[in-house]
Amino acid sequence: MARVKGALATRKRRKKILKLAKGYFGAKSKLFKTAKEAVMKSGNYAYVGRKQKKRDFRRLWITRISAACKMNDINYSSFINGLNKAGIAINRKMLADLAVNDAAGFATLVKAAKKALEK
Repeated sequence: MARVKGALATRKRRKKILKLAKGYFGAKSKLFKTAKEAVMKSGNYAYVGRKQKKRDFRRLWITRISAACKMNDINYSSFINGLNKAGIAINRKMLADLAVNDAAGFATLVKAAKKALEK
């Protein structure tokens, strides 16, 4: 039985890694060993970044809502509590969009939240 050499599979595997490392600085895009390390590290960064993106957007929305709440003489936590008591279910992304683009609509939500807090 003839001996099977893995040259084809090895070359394919190495080309795949080097293709992913294209554009990296210096030897990271040319040498297989350093390219493999860089690709593995960048994969980890990308994985973590996908999780952080969700946190960052939530923080941004909360900051925008908080700023709009201060303009309407209520703090953020009281506003959210008032919305919950009023039975208004609207997510922070939409609240932030309202706060930025529709100040009058946001003001009506603030009034509803304040009314619910008085009860």
